Amino acid sequence: MIICHCTHISDHDIRAAIDWMRTADPQTVITPGKIYHALGKSAGCGGCMPLFLDTMRSSDNLEVPMQLRTLRSEASQERAHEGRSQSHRIPKQFSAA
Repeated sequence: MIICHCTHISDHDIRAAIDWMRTADPQTVITPGKIYHALGKSAGCGGCMPLFLDTMRSSDNLEVPMQLRTLRSEASQERAHEGRSQSHRIPKQFSAA
């Protein structure tokens, strides 16, 4: 099935690119941009992205490597407040009347 009409990428092309990247480097994080690059193409209008992502997710080889799975949760625990102060509201004494 054709997934991207702009660049003529099929679901088979996407799965083959994922399999090739996983074989070449089992630790790699696979993104749509890397798939386009592996196929020697670039994204056009972006209208295919929801279907492109669904096709990626249906691949058995897309899983994030075990060693990288905990990185996101560790980073979010370190900076849970994201550098913001406790309140996002401006105190009344500084607000314009």
